Amino acid sequence: MKIAYLSTFYPYRGGITHFNHSLYTVFHSEHQINAYTFKRQYPDILFPGKTQLVTSDDVIEKIPAKRLLDTINPLTYLKTANKIRDFNPDILLMKYWMPFFAPSLGFVAGKLKNKGCKVISILDNVIPHEKKFYDISFSKYFIKRNSGFVVMSDTVRNDLLALLPDAKFIYHEHPVYNHFGTRLSRSDACKKLNIPEEKKILLFFGFIREYKGLDVLIETMSLLSDEYYLIVAGEVYGNDSKYNDLINNFKVGNRLQANFRYISDHEVPLFFSAADVNVLPYKSATQSGILAIAYHFDLPVIVTDVGSLKDTVQRENTGLVVENADARLLKIKIEEYFASNQKNHFSFQIQKLKEKNSWEHLAHAIIEFSSII
Repeated sequence: MKIAYLSTFYPYRGGITHFNHSLYTVFHSEHQINAYTFKRQYPDILFPGKTQLVTSDDVIEKIPAKRLLDTINPLTYLKTANKIRDFNPDILLMKYWMPFFAPSLGFVAGKLKNKGCKVISILDNVIPHEKKFYDISFSKYFIKRNSGFVVMSDTVRNDLLALLPDAKFIYHEHPVYNHFGTRLSRSDACKKLNIPEEKKILLFFGFIREYKGLDVLIETMSLLSDEYYLIVAGEVYGNDSKYNDLINNFKVGNRLQANFRYISDHEVPLFFSAADVNVLPYKSATQSGILAIAYHFDLPVIVTDVGSLKDTVQRENTGLVVENADARLLKIKIEEYFASNQKNHFSFQIQKLKEKNSWEHLAHAIIEFSSII
C-alpha cells in the first residue's frame, strides 16, 4: 500500500515528531511510504519556545521527509497537494493537534480526498486547551475534509462527534514510546543529576504550559515533608519567572531541581530513571505523550481526573488518579502512593500494558480502517 504521511518530521523536534517517527518506521517496514513536512511550521512570533528545530544534542533519526508546506503561505498549499498527488497514495495520513494547522492541512486533505485518496488524521486535540475564537470554525473546516480519524481518548472522540456526528473513526490508545533507550539504575541517575537519592523523588516532565499545573505541584511541595524531592524537566512556553517566583514564595528551592529547558533525547532516561513516580497535575487534558514515555521506563504515574488522562491509567495498577488539580488533594495522593510501597507491582502492570499498546498494532489498525471507509 502507498502511504503519504504529512506531519512534523525531522528537522523539527518534540513529541509530535517522536510520534510520527515511531509510526513511520513501522509503516516503512511493510508499505511504500513517503514523508512530507513543513518548510515553516510556526512563524517565530507565534512559537512560544526557544527553537522548533533539532540541535546537536537531539538523537532523533533523520526521516527523509520532503519539506514543502508553509503554514502561512497559501501558495505552498497547492504545491504540497500536487507533490503528494504525484506520488498517487492510497492513504494520506496526518496528525492534527491545534486549529492553527487547519487551513494548510485542510486544504491539502481536501485536494487529495477529491482525487479518491483516503485521508486519515490522528487527532491529538479537536478543541485545544488554550481556546481562541476561531477554534471551532477552523476545526470544522479541517475535519470535513477527512475520510476518517484515529482518536486516542474519550475527550477527543466526544469533541469530534460534537462537530461531526457521523464521523468515522477508530479508537486506539497512545502507543508506548520505545526509542528513548533503556532505564538506568536509580542510583546512577541521581548521581548524574546531582540529586539526593535517599529522597522520595517526583518528576514533572515535558513542555511547561499553564494548563499542565506545575504551579499546583510547586505548592504541593510546600505541603509535603522534607522526605520529598521534585525534579522539573522541560522548556517553559513563555516566561519562567512565574515558576521561579512560586519556588521562592513557597520556599521549596532546596527540595526542587528546576531544569527549565528543552530536554534532549539522550537525557530523557536520566530523569525517568531517577524518579519514583511521574506526576501530571494537569488542569485540562485530552491525552498525554508523557504517559507513554513514563510507561516506556516502567515508571508509575499520578494524574488528575481531567479530560481522558485517567483513561490511560489503570487505577491501582499503573498509577493513581487525584480528583482535580488541587495542592492538598495532590499531597494526599502522593503520600498514599509512597505509603502503599507497591512500585514493583505498578511497574509489572505497566510491562503488561506495553505488550498490547505497540506501534505495530496502531499501524495495522490504520490499514484495516482504511479498507472500510
